[in-house]
Amino acid sequence: MGTATTGKSGPIRPGTAPTAWRNWAGNVCATPARVVTPASVGELQEAVRRAAEDGLKVKAVGTGHSFTAAAATDGVLIRPQALAGIRGIDRAAGTVTVEAGTVLKHLNQALAKEGLSLTNMGDIMEQTVSGATSTGTHGTGRDSASISAQIRGLELVTADGRLLTCSEKENPEVFAAARLGIGALGVVTAITFAVEPIFFLTAREEPMAFDRVTAEFDQHFAENEHFEFYWFPHTGNCNTKRNNRSQGPADPPGAVSAWVEDELLSNGIFQAVNSLGRAVPAAIPSIARVASRALSARTYTDIPYKVFTSPRRVRFVEMEYALPRESLVDALRELKAMVDRSGLRISFPVEVRTAPADDIVLSTASGRETAYIAVHMYKGTPYQAYFTAAERIFTAHGGRPHWGKVHTRDAEYFAQVYPRFGEFTALRDRLDPERVFGNDYLRRVLGA
Repeated sequence: MGTATTGKSGPIRPGTAPTAWRNWAGNVCATPARVVTPASVGELQEAVRRAAEDGLKVKAVGTGHSFTAAAATDGVLIRPQALAGIRGIDRAAGTVTVEAGTVLKHLNQALAKEGLSLTNMGDIMEQTVSGATSTGTHGTGRDSASISAQIRGLELVTADGRLLTCSEKENPEVFAAARLGIGALGVVTAITFAVEPIFFLTAREEPMAFDRVTAEFDQHFAENEHFEFYWFPHTGNCNTKRNNRSQGPADPPGAVSAWVEDELLSNGIFQAVNSLGRAVPAAIPSIARVASRALSARTYTDIPYKVFTSPRRVRFVEMEYALPRESLVDALRELKAMVDRSGLRISFPVEVRTAPADDIVLSTASGRETAYIAVHMYKGTPYQAYFTAAERIFTAHGGRPHWGKVHTRDAEYFAQVYPRFGEFTALRDRLDPERVFGNDYLRRVLGA
């Protein structure tokens, strides 16, 4: 195969053992034949062409926050971290164009300095913009949708090394799919997002009983721009969060309060609690009852990314399903009943969020008002029994699994729950007939 240029990683000499790659959660590992860190779009195009000539598959990987093997490859692993930063801001159009390897945290900070903001976000910001959008990362919103739905244009390197520019007006059929492409259509090199003048959000966090939250869910959803809640298994307790725009001024949590809530309780003590639960599973229900009462009500106001996101230092494995919003309460009650009658011991809360319908071909919210249920297990804890039982409930309601989180569904299932599934696979056949960007995960979820 010869010597392969790998950008900042240096050349891989013949006989050098390839370096294994692991995702953030540690549940996915791959050993690529070579790693490329292109310093320009041109270098990335050349890397794709060379891989195709050598008969190697190509996958791009961001920060590894997906729980699936979407980015795993034994071929060429592209690391886009050198392709980072803002290319340009168009204030008249209300857009920002960024390189694909830009980390969301850095984008948010740079936009804030310019007096701008994304409209909605997920709850962490450690991912690259291309990784987050390619797998459908989302927050919660009554009217504002996922990060992918905020895309107004993108650049894509296709299997033959061409650079394709896509928007509603240019290559619209590719744009409709590539905003959430699971890495199947090409390597994203730049993304143009819609942005708006920065604004304030007031967050109101409040403990609430499970029965009350589920009984009043439609009311909370209708009355709040962003509503989400966490249910603590083995208890009847939840913690709710309502984010709504306000006039300000900024009134963030005090330094001590923020440290206690976000670092001590949500990370430090939570880490210790989960470690104890892994060592002594029988103690988990008692721990859960105490932990679910530890968080207190609080209200604070700040700019969007400081309200939407929070640090997540406790590692876990996650499954998340998107359900028709009208099915949320029934499915969640079924999940609680299943946990209550089982011998399962669950130390992580269950997260519930919403999203409006969008028009992205394989978005989990494509064509329907959506609610999400996410189940988690602490890293190193067996999760299969819990996730299997939860998945049985979710699929009975026509659920669509998050593309970057653990699931067992295949192309046959997706063809049933995505009306436009055939549109995506036909486009893939056109753009990548030789499956240069293929891997085992895509073979399962999209078919051969």
